[in-house]
Amino acid sequence: MHDSDLAQPFIAQLRAQVRHGLTAAQQYLAAAVYFDIQRLPQLAGHCYRRSEEHRGHALRIVQYLIDRDLEITIGGLEEVRQTFEAPRTAIAFLLAREQTLADQVTELARLAREWNDFLGEQFVSWLLECQQQDVAGMSTLLAVLDRSGGDLFDVEEFVARELRSAVPQVKNSVPKMAGADRDR
Repeated sequence: MHDSDLAQPFIAQLRAQVRHGLTAAQQYLAAAVYFDIQRLPQLAGHCYRRSEEHRGHALRIVQYLIDRDLEITIGGLEEVRQTFEAPRTAIAFLLAREQTLADQVTELARLAREWNDFLGEQFVSWLLECQQQDVAGMSTLLAVLDRSGGDLFDVEEFVARELRSAVPQVKNSVPKMAGADRDR
């Protein structure tokens, strides 16, 4: 299938979403390093895991484009924030990024529906559900941080207890990730 055969706005936005996803992965990586430097290992670990999840989302989009025989180029990233004034600032920033990603994915779903790209709409449905869970999770983490009264040990305990093994439960089947089946 060639680009001229498909709804261009959806495909163009999907290509842009690869960059957004890889940027989100790098942003979580930068936040993880910040938390490691602050000696907050649970928050750091959470951000390292979130980095891998966002990278996986981007690679799933890449695989979808490959499977539909569409062009894909992996380009540069958007700006990644490296430093934060405090742990709360970092979490609030990450929540804002998740909300932006949710808006972008919602727009993807809208475009797929508007252009009658039923395969695209089905593909994006898993990402919509993931983003809803991601926003809810970061929102909860920020609320716990605020309720802790600045006691980061309580926040670390919450992350260890509630988020360490938390794997998002997505009802729709999760698409294959590019490179996942390759021998190493």
